[in-house]
Amino acid sequence: MPDVVIPVLDEAGAIGGVVESMPDGYRAIVVDNGSNDDSAAIATAAGALVVHEPQRGFGAACWAGLQTAEAEVVCFMDGDGSLDPGDLPAVADPVIAGVQDLVMGRRVAERGAWPVHARVANRGLSFVLNRRSGSDLRDIGPMRAARRTDLLALGMTDRRFGWPLEMVVKAQAAGWRVAEVEVPYAEREGRSKVTGTVKGTLRAVRDMSRILAENRP
Repeated sequence: MPDVVIPVLDEAGAIGGVVESMPDGYRAIVVDNGSNDDSAAIATAAGALVVHEPQRGFGAACWAGLQTAEAEVVCFMDGDGSLDPGDLPAVADPVIAGVQDLVMGRRVAERGAWPVHARVANRGLSFVLNRRSGSDLRDIGPMRAARRTDLLALGMTDRRFGWPLEMVVKAQAAGWRVAEVEVPYAEREGRSKVTGTVKGTLRAVRDMSRILAENRP
């Protein structure tokens, strides 16, 4: 069954519930990226394997988790309570069955869960990606699944906020079958370090724009 990589930075209010909600057989690998709260201790108590990654950055945390994972299929998701681990099988099952190579959760947001500035930025990046690749993706979402060995072979180098987009760009370039399934998206615990502010969103857009520039078709 899949390993689930969960990058965490100060998510003490949500991470325990996320880990405890893992579907049967799914192992949570929580990557603490320098939290100043009790995120790591709470995750450990809830049953997660906790990895400490001192290099700050979303991609750095995801990479550390991927290197720690041992399962054939690896999932990724946020640890802020916005996504339900119960939806992981819908994302992972097509990969486990060999029908898809990369499956992402297309977020269906409840009111107030997805700030307008973040939604607009995501839509713009999806548009550019689709125009370049001929795909029809609507979300560069954080919940996703792929085979571990295939992910390692992609040669992803971004260690910041460009990681999610780099995975998709390089997967498409490698001829992967990429698909989306809808997943509910709820209001998170606390304020996001990325989408919670316009500044954080612009920083993510800058990183992702660099990925697009470095990986032109």
